[in-house]
Amino acid sequence: MVTTQVAYEAQDWGVGELVLVDGRVVWHELPHPVRTAQVTSCHLELVDRIKAYFAGEDVPLGEVPVDLEYDSEFFSRCAEALRSVPRGEVVTYGELAALAGAPGAARAAGSFCARNRLGLFVPCHRVVAAGDLGSYGSYGVGYKRRLLELEGAL
Repeated sequence: MVTTQVAYEAQDWGVGELVLVDGRVVWHELPHPVRTAQVTSCHLELVDRIKAYFAGEDVPLGEVPVDLEYDSEFFSRCAEALRSVPRGEVVTYGELAALAGAPGAARAAGSFCARNRLGLFVPCHRVVAAGDLGSYGSYGVGYKRRLLELEGAL
């Protein structure tokens, strides 16, 4: 098993981190301006794609191999469903629950988003509340809005 941990800097966004195991993303921390991790000086094509995404390019990330094994079958189905939501579109928590095969489980879909460990690869920023943007954990709603604006969803 080969584990690779990479810290990268996305211009105007900050420093983010990736952890890959045998080439599959198992954890992704979105870039944040107050992060202090030292940027890794290795070249990964995936890091180039992430930087291009944050520069505003329409970079496909849905086919990047990721670890979709979660502690519940519902969470795994949420992850799979969310990966199919295209850039520039949003779904509500209730719609995500329905896409994952559990209509009426909007709160559980929200719990999944709050625990998401795969950043852009399972794009929880594309999940909004029925009446507003909803929250975005420690990053805050401003970060979520910025991601959605970058994707042309707002």
